[in-house]
Formats: sequence, structure tokens, C-alpha cells
Amino acid sequence: MRLYTSIDELPRTLVLFPLPGVLLLPRGQLPLNVYEPRYLSMVDSAMSGSRIIGMIQPTESDEKTLKPALSEVGCTGRVTGYQETDDGRYLLTLTGVCRFRVLRELDVETQFRAVVPDYSEFASDLVTVSDTQFPRDRLIGALKEYITHRDLKADWRSVMGAPAETLVNALAMLCPFEPAEKQALLEAPGWDERVHTLIALLEMAGVAPPGGNTIN
Repeated sequence: MRLYTSIDELPRTLVLFPLPGVLLLPRGQLPLNVYEPRYLSMVDSAMSGSRIIGMIQPTESDEKTLKPALSEVGCTGRVTGYQETDDGRYLLTLTGVCRFRVLRELDVETQFRAVVPDYSEFASDLVTVSDTQFPRDRLIGALKEYITHRDLKADWRSVMGAPAETLVNALAMLCPFEPAEKQALLEAPGWDERVHTLIALLEMAGVAPPGGNTIN
């Protein structure tokens, strides 16, 4: 993947993929199955330029309005995996690059939406997090309680051996948190705040829902 060393290298306008309950974090990897015509066009636009897509959560349902309001903060992702299927879908992998704040939405003629992003407060996203002073034991303890209460499963070998940022990104993105909780993880000002937010969400887990899922 191309490495970005400055926010000046990021696109000045950004195509958007609004999805509720979907979280992308810097250096996290997000698989996407794209099939709606407007988002197929969005991918085509991104692939013809910067290969960057802005992932963002809407704050209202698209069942109520054709243009739902958006969260203020999203995360850019570079297309690092791309496959076209025989039935016309795109299978993508986005690798998170940097968060952004929406400055203003553009008036576009396309079916997909686009904004002017502001990356300035998130420049530190371009720096890889080190493993120093990472409360792994507390996180693992909270995760075990969360899994017990919510009938999930985990690959403990991967959990115990994963680098700090890889582990935090995977848990934040894959655990079935509510959209507002996902947004809180995204908007945490820095690494320490994100880790503590994640631990708090795991520790506050309620009664397990029926059925089970797997966290890999």
C-alpha cells in the first residue's frame, strides 16, 4: 500500500460511502461488497483517481430520506483489494488512512455524495502506533467478559499475538457495537482515548443476545 506521510497528499475532495454501523480506522482493513449502482459508480470514480473513499456513518436512516444527514467525522480508506464478480459486484478491501471532518458537502450531479474534507486535526493518524504502555492484560480481560456475556467466539492465538494497533482496530471494527459506540471509537482524540473507550465498551457489555458470532 502507498504510504502517506502528510495530509497534503490526501485528496481535497472526497467521494463518500455512508454506511450505518460500519467503522474504519487508520490502518484497519475493511472488506466491502458493493452492489448498488450509485456505489459502483462511486468506486469507479475513486479508482480512476486517488483510490481513496471516505467511509462515514449517516445519522438517520435512508428509508426516511434520500439524503440522510451524516456524522461530522469519517475515515478515508485506500482501495488495496479489488475484484469484479460475474454478477457485476465489486469486492473491495479498504485500508484506513486518516480520519477527516466534513467541512461542507459538494453539490454534485452524481448519484453518490462527495465532500470537502478537513484532515488537519487528525494528522497524527499517519503515524503508526507503537506497543509501548499498552494495557493488553486489561483489554484481554474485558474481551473475555464481553465474549462470555454476548455468546461470541475469538481466535485467542491471534488475539494474544496481535500487535497493539492491529488488535484494537480489529476489535473496534468487528465487535457488534451500536453505531453511536462505533462513532465514539472513531472520534476518540488519540490512541490512549481509543483504547480506553474500547475497554469501557467491552466492560459495559450487557446480556448476551441469542445466537453467536466469531471474531477472527
